[in-house]
Amino acid sequence: MDIQSKGKKILVVDDEPDILEFLQIVLQEEGYTVMIADKGEQVEKLHDSSLPDLILIDVLLSGKDGWEIVKYLKRRDKTKHIPVIMLSAHPSAEQTSGEAGAEDFVAKPFDIDFLLKKIEQYL
Repeated sequence: MDIQSKGKKILVVDDEPDILEFLQIVLQEEGYTVMIADKGEQVEKLHDSSLPDLILIDVLLSGKDGWEIVKYLKRRDKTKHIPVIMLSAHPSAEQTSGEAGAEDFVAKPFDIDFLLKKIEQYL
């Protein structure tokens, strides 16, 4: 476990329960505090006291999609500084994730070590 990861909060947003569970377990083993959400709308309801240090969000979500949520977060003063990494299996998602304001993009299926390096890069 990296000393720097201790106590850092990561919000994972994905509507696939298996992915949420997998990422929660792996990130907790790495020493992160993990919050999960299965709908984009839940991200809009974050309170100042529960703001994460980083957000992992799927591009295609039921309800509001990841692009809409990232644009919303990047427009707000209290959340625009939070690094966002978008995840997707969709081929054109990498380009549009940058347009939405995300700091980075990781294609699904992803290599967990690669994803962890990306997370460390922003924390």
